[in-house]
Amino acid sequence: MMELLLKGGPILSLIAALSVISLAVILWKIGQFARLGAFRSGRATQAALAQWLAGADVEAALRQGQGLRANFARTAIALHQSPDWDDLGRKEEIARVARNTLQEIATGLRALELIVTIAPLMGLLGTVLGMIDAFQALQMEGRNADPATLAGGIWAALLTTAAGMGVAIPVAMYLTWFDGIHDRLRHDFEDIATRIFAHKGPRG
Repeated sequence: MMELLLKGGPILSLIAALSVISLAVILWKIGQFARLGAFRSGRATQAALAQWLAGADVEAALRQGQGLRANFARTAIALHQSPDWDDLGRKEEIARVARNTLQEIATGLRALELIVTIAPLMGLLGTVLGMIDAFQALQMEGRNADPATLAGGIWAALLTTAAGMGVAIPVAMYLTWFDGIHDRLRHDFEDIATRIFAHKGPRG
């Protein structure tokens, strides 16, 4: 590994550092999603919400619910039933809660987007610089140039491009997964809020 880093030069070392950073962010996001319950299905919350809309007392069920959807539903129902807010105030407050929750979920995704963008570019830059060095050496040696030396220089140069892509591809896959979770939560929040605030049952 150290030999490859030395052959790739400082650019490859930077790409290796990006891989460590991206791994740390991915593990942190998975732990955050697990802690917040973002991986849990929203079916239980939707079922309890349907019972509440039908007139059943499901506060205990929602209180026992786990995950962001259940927490959001509890907050929305509490606002819906509160006599201290008017309709506009309730909607603005629940929208604020949704934005803050989604912002927490989105934390770290920009960093992964940046890594997906710059890792291949850094790899390409390392390849270009390596090719320049290889052809400069070829020019200096003139007719006495050893093709094996040139091939070795090109191989080392291409190593950074492969490393950049090797970092960007898995990070892009995880980023797509995280974005999908974020989008599903946003859709579910909008659906929950719409169903609750369209409900004309008694408040307070």
